[in-house]
Amino acid sequence: MAAQSSASGFPEIKVPAALTFAGLVLGFTAGILLRGTSALAHLLAVAEPAGTLWLRALQTTILPLVIGLVYTGISQTLAAAGGGALARRAVGLFVAVLLASGAMSALLVPLLLNIAPIPPQAIAALSGGAEAAGKVPGIAEILAAMMPQNIFAAAADGAMLAVVVFVSLFALAATRIAEAPRKALGLVFEGLASAMMVVVGWVLMLAPIGVFGLAVSLGAKSGPDAIGALAHYIIVVSLAGGVVLLAGFVLAVLRAHLPLGQFARAMLPVHAVALSTQSSLACLPAMLAACRKLGVRDATADFVLPLAVAIFRATSPAMNMGVAIYAAKLTGVELSAPALAAGVIVAFLVSLSSVSLPGTLSFVVSVGPIALAMGVPVAPLGLLVAVEMLPDLMRTLGNVTMDVAVTAAVDRKSDE
Repeated sequence: MAAQSSASGFPEIKVPAALTFAGLVLGFTAGILLRGTSALAHLLAVAEPAGTLWLRALQTTILPLVIGLVYTGISQTLAAAGGGALARRAVGLFVAVLLASGAMSALLVPLLLNIAPIPPQAIAALSGGAEAAGKVPGIAEILAAMMPQNIFAAAADGAMLAVVVFVSLFALAATRIAEAPRKALGLVFEGLASAMMVVVGWVLMLAPIGVFGLAVSLGAKSGPDAIGALAHYIIVVSLAGGVVLLAGFVLAVLRAHLPLGQFARAMLPVHAVALSTQSSLACLPAMLAACRKLGVRDATADFVLPLAVAIFRATSPAMNMGVAIYAAKLTGVELSAPALAAGVIVAFLVSLSSVSLPGTLSFVVSVGPIALAMGVPVAPLGLLVAVEMLPDLMRTLGNVTMDVAVTAAVDRKSDE
């Protein structure tokens, strides 16, 4: 796999999303059709170890990749905030939207799952064989986890909340040191993130095989019920992103004082590009054209929109929290209010670190730390990643809508 440099400075990782989805479909089909036959045992003897090994390889990459990306993302955000009044207004609005996005999902997704529960026939299979993490941590345990006695021991134990908070504070402290060591530190963490993304890319290149192995077992155990459960998952998570999409229209009307119809018409070409490319970066020219139609000053649009594409993904906290909460339901983990709050904090910090990545790679980088911070097993992610190409459509639509809305709102604030 060739790894070229992307616009963000990180290597461009090509993830075989269509092949991964095909592996899921083929695995389901084989598992369902071979149920009750002697051939299934022979297939499972190969497929189950392949799926298990691939899932473990995926889990192994999460911690070092998150360390590199969180440091780099926080550093970029702090640098952007120091770029003048316009940059501070933009970054301030980014932060507000990201926090609200995660908090909304923490309230909405449990409610949706209570109204329309996961089909019980498929819960055991979709859980990936994971067991509940045990006692739900309270506020004292959450706070203690944020400040462990030994950060290396915490990392070894998979205490993701402590690691993310520590790296964020470390990146903040680095802004107070001399320029030369600060740049050297930045290069170290950027190099770590870049190298680990290449490793994750290698692992995800094997995703069609790994997902096929997991899906064969799932199809054999649950039959067609598992397909309905995945459809249920896609709808629930996409609804969380849909709220962010609608919030972009609300922000454009209330903060930028734009007529709803005018904003909707300007966004139509942007949404068309978003659906065809599933890339916010590819939508940048269309978003700039939409801003011109909306009367946003060129100086504002030319600065805020590229900044938004670089460090801002409005749907990430909402949809990533949605995935983690769904995984908690699958594995029987009861999430307390402090655990959900910890998830929102990690979702916010990680969202600054997963920009300009393919949807499948961003899924692995972002959801794993959130789930681990809330005490949720990550085993279900091995199957859920196979259908990420479908919710990713909503991610892109919500992101580009909020990018244009925030740009228009910042421009309006500058006028005032």
